[in-house]
Amino acid sequence: MSDDVNAVLDPAKPGHYNLRLYVAGQTPKSLAAISNLKSICEQHLAGMYTIEVIDLLVKPQLAVGDQILAVPTLVRRLPPPIKRIIGNLSDTERVLVGLDIQSGEPPAS
Repeated sequence: MSDDVNAVLDPAKPGHYNLRLYVAGQTPKSLAAISNLKSICEQHLAGMYTIEVIDLLVKPQLAVGDQILAVPTLVRRLPPPIKRIIGNLSDTERVLVGLDIQSGEPPAS
């Protein structure tokens, strides 16, 4: 289940967020994390993000590259530095602060 969602802009373009969500199957927690992330991105990063969902039951080898120890885990790959949040992403404010997202504004360089 590797989905590229909303690949609207060139991921290398300034102001673009490249997000990777690691899940383990279709558990309620995984599905909640996917739904919560999509909602947060649409509200706060409309047109400025790409989400890649990685199911570690299908591709467990991908966990090593981003040092995934628990799922669901969200990794902000761009803009640098890499940031991580573990959990179902139900606390919007925690996600925004944890990923250093300024609603509707390009990321600081």
